[in-house]
Amino acid sequence: MNPSPSLSPEALLHALEALWMAQHEAVAQWHQHQMCLPPGEDLMALGLRQHRCNFDLWHVEDEARRQDVSEAVIAACKRKIDVLNQERNDLMEVLDQWFVAVIASFPAQRGLASEVPGHTETLGAVVDRMSVLSLKIYHMAEEARRLDAGEAHVARCQQRLELLWRQQRELRQAVAAAVEDYAAGRRRPRVYFQCKMYNDPSLNPALYRVRQKEQGGVHAGV
Repeated sequence: MNPSPSLSPEALLHALEALWMAQHEAVAQWHQHQMCLPPGEDLMALGLRQHRCNFDLWHVEDEARRQDVSEAVIAACKRKIDVLNQERNDLMEVLDQWFVAVIASFPAQRGLASEVPGHTETLGAVVDRMSVLSLKIYHMAEEARRLDAGEAHVARCQQRLELLWRQQRELRQAVAAAVEDYAAGRRRPRVYFQCKMYNDPSLNPALYRVRQKEQGGVHAGV
């Protein structure tokens, strides 16, 4: 990853707001046509790449719950979900690394003691939550506009839509407070490493036991 730019706390919040707006716009545009992702390693580029993983996951997950297709189709969906979820989590780590590098340039972070606490949720995880919220808002709004659904369905979806918008506002307020803490040196950011095991053939027993069996049993040092 390229070195992260030096941003002020205000500029970081502005960049996050721009990304959240872009997430909402991208959901609508991707439902109409394929939109090219911006190149680069800045917050917008990384955030939209991670957002695209969530977008694709959402729709493959929908297909995986169909009852009118063969087991082979469902199995293919599950494999796509596995790949996309790994990429989604990998990009959350990359986002966290970007945030840590940017926030390290805040004056109050320089020389900060290592025991200064972090937050329970990283900004990379927040970007992921905002991405999922934008998808929920888009699809719940679709359901609230359905002409073939009953009044109770529409009313329930409208109520949930209002709840989702409120949750997004509250999350944005929490992020502003977190950035304020970083700017004041009250907290320090960290990368939350997922340490996923299921796709690593050396860590997933279901994978390495098959390999051992194919190789004729467990060998010393394996």
